[in-house]
Parts: sequence; C-alpha cells; structure tokens
Amino acid sequence: MARPWPLRRAVLAAPLAGLALLAPLVPEALLVLDPARAAGRSDAAPSPELRVLLQEGPALTVRAAGATRLRLRDGSGKALLVISGERPLRLRWRAGQVEAEPDPVVAAAPGALPVPGQARTESLPLPVRLSELWLEPVASADSDPALWLQKRRYRGRLQIRTASEQLQAINVVPLETYLPSVVGSEMPASWPLDALRAQAVAARTYALKGRKPGSAFDLKATVASQVYKGLEAETASTRAAVADTRGLVLTYGDSLIDAVFHSSAGGVTESSGDLWPRQLPYLVSVPDFDQTSPVREWRQPLDPTLLRRAFAEIGGVAAIQVLATTASGRVKQARVLGPAGQLVLTGPQLRSRLGLKSTFVRFELQPLLPGPTALSLPGLEAGPLTVGSGALTLPGQGPLDASTPLPLPATTRLPAAVPAPQLLVAVGRGFGHGVGMSQWGAFAMASRGTGFEQILRHYYRGARLQPYTEVPGLALATGFEGRGDTGSTATALPAGGRR
Repeated sequence: MARPWPLRRAVLAAPLAGLALLAPLVPEALLVLDPARAAGRSDAAPSPELRVLLQEGPALTVRAAGATRLRLRDGSGKALLVISGERPLRLRWRAGQVEAEPDPVVAAAPGALPVPGQARTESLPLPVRLSELWLEPVASADSDPALWLQKRRYRGRLQIRTASEQLQAINVVPLETYLPSVVGSEMPASWPLDALRAQAVAARTYALKGRKPGSAFDLKATVASQVYKGLEAETASTRAAVADTRGLVLTYGDSLIDAVFHSSAGGVTESSGDLWPRQLPYLVSVPDFDQTSPVREWRQPLDPTLLRRAFAEIGGVAAIQVLATTASGRVKQARVLGPAGQLVLTGPQLRSRLGLKSTFVRFELQPLLPGPTALSLPGLEAGPLTVGSGALTLPGQGPLDASTPLPLPATTRLPAAVPAPQLLVAVGRGFGHGVGMSQWGAFAMASRGTGFEQILRHYYRGARLQPYTEVPGLALATGFEGRGDTGSTATALPAGGRR
C-alpha cells in the first residue's frame, strides 16, 4: 500500500518569505483531496500504458537483464522464440525491415521456456526479418524482469519499428512503472520528498496529457518531453514519491493541464502567453524561490567562431539589440547585426541559435585581455624593441635614452589607433523556458517544510489535484487494443515544453 500523505496543509510548517500571502489567491480545493475519494483509491487500479521513444538509429543492441530471458514476437503478437539474456540480440535496419540476429537461440535447450505453437525454435530461419518486432522480458523466480537497450535497462516491453531508414526503439510501459525513473532523471533523488512528490504529479500529468493515439509514440525520453533514463534512475525515494501520489494529476476545468516545468526561473516564472501562442489561466508569472540554484545567475562568453557559425547568413555578429521584453524581463524579440546584414528573431530563436540557458538575458561587451605582443615598425624588421633599465635598445644599435627620437623612414606614417578587441557576453538568469514549476524553487519550498500540494498550488495557479480515474473524458487504455481512443490529449503548448 502507498504511504498516506497529509490531506490538508492550510498552514505551512516553515513558510518562506512572502509565501503566506499567496494562500488567498487560489481556491482551497487544490490543497484538499476529498478523504472519501482518497480512501477509495486503489494501488491495484490498472495503470495506463505509455509509448516512449528511447532511441533511433540504423543498428541497436538489446539483451535481457540478469537471469531474465527475452521473448520475441511479431507485429501480430505471435511468439517467435525465446533467447538467453547472456548474449545480445543485434538489430539492424535492412531494406525497410527489422533484422534480428539472436545468439544463442535457447528456446529448445534444457530448461528453456516453451514458446506456444512452436516446438523447435532453432528451426526458425536466422536472421529474423520483420516489419515490426516486439521484445518482452520473461521473468524468472529470482530476477526483476527488465531488458537492456544499448547501455540502459528498462522495464516493460520494446517495440522495434522502422522509420526513414532507421530503427525506432519504443518502450511500452505502464504509467506508474515509468514515473519513478522520470522523477529520478529530472530531480536528484536526495532532494526533499515533497519536491519529488510535486515532480511525480507534474510528470504524471504531463505524460497523460502528451499521449498521441494517432502517432507511433507518445513521448520521447529526452528534454523534448521529459527525461527518462530507465532503471538506473530509480531509487527508494523516487518510488516512494510516485507511490505516495499514485494516480494524482492536475486539472483545470475538468481537463488535464499542461504541467510544464523547468530547472530554474531566475527569480520569477514566465506567463505562457508571453512565450507561446496561448495564455493559459494556470500558467501565469509568479515569484520563484530558486536562490540556491547554481544557474540562477550566469555569464556565457560568446566566442566569435560560435557566432559566425550560428549566424553564417549575416557573416557573424557585431551586436545584439534587444527590441522587446516580456513582463518578467525575458527577451521577446531581438535584432542581430552582422557584417553582411541583420536578422530579427524571437527570444526562443535567439536562445536556440546561441545555446543559451534561458531567454532571461542581456548582452554586454567585455574587453579582451591583451596577450604578449612585439612592437615592430617598418624598417625595423631585424627584431623587436626591447626594454632595458630606463632605455630602449634598437637592434644593431646602442642604448637610446627617452629623449632620442626613433628613426623612421620618411614615407612612413604612424598607424591609426585600433580599438581594443571586445568579446560579446550573455549575462542571464535561470535555466529553461521559465513556465510552470521551477524545480529549484520546488526544492527550496520543500526544504522549508512546504508540502507538495502547496508547491503545485504556487506554480500552477487555480489547478485542482484529483485522481486521473475521475477526469471526465480521459481514456485510460491499458493495452494497445484501446489505443484508438480520442481522449483529452490535445495540448495548447508546442511540443517539447520541458525546457
């Protein structure tokens, strides 16, 4: 059974400065999960499945973890063979099909698990070539069913399909099984439990909102969706955070919210309408408490080589002018001036080109420190001037005192003063798009005793906390026989809202 959590936290144990003033701004409903409904929650309730794209490439390697064996099925579900977990299964894209070459084949060996409908699996022609391949770990009494893909372990099943001369490895995994890894991939597992609980609720909501029944997969395992590193990212604390909040999601107006989050807001979060096309009522700018974040403030020198590569069409960058900012101070529009022209970009476009941590940024010029140079003048190519004790020594001549004029050819002019070279520097705050929950802000609030309900209440204004089984119209298919649903999966924000 999941460990119960406090159902009501009207008073904070150790309120942060200014937090007590926030309480009246949002309905009490978010802080309270109806005890009768909470008592009815069942940890045994079916968990909807997700399809997470793990990797893409022309070749992949899969093997079962530990003593587990690996069962192969075709796209119709027919079992093909079972192979040992000790050796890899090599997968390649081959003329629009998945080519699988297991070594060794053990399904007919002593003690191997039988494959229904197939008596002698070693008679199967190898390598196997199919349009679609399914891999599932076969549990044994002393092993945790999992499989390796490349260098990471995952629970659930793998679907291998072809796309544009590549293989796609898609992890089909129950939502509540997926979440402990996401929480541990997105936050340090050593952080306070209420920060991890807040992350679990946000990640669960984000995942369910991100399901795409008409696409090959729902989410990616990177910051393009939310980070998912497999079994190695799970810990006792991340599993506890998921169990303590099992089934809980954030809703607004009876629909799942876009529960976007980011690393650090630099003191104030961003309103969704200032970054994306639509302003959502629960994603408004609020104070952030990320004072301990290592990326609350940062400086990033912009190397001229980087600038020439990032703005090749205008020959590099001579200056960047901020034309407009959002209410929180983030760049909304900027003009980039280069030797061969100029560009006007949005803040996110500028951030992407320059590889900046955020759009909460300004630009300044920093003088380059001069390196060692030798002074040479026309007619004096024999060597540089050297400094002696109070006198200059010319090559091939004796010492000259300070009043002795330097010999110059009659036609030579002194060079005009050259401005000292300068380096463009981005001076910024925060890391990520700045919308929704700040992870470092959640850390600070939880460190002061704030519960996960209050953390979520602060960053997602007016949202409600409730079991996903009670969200109207939310289809919760637990297998692919129900993936044709048309539940509430539309999002008001662009893909890749994690960063």
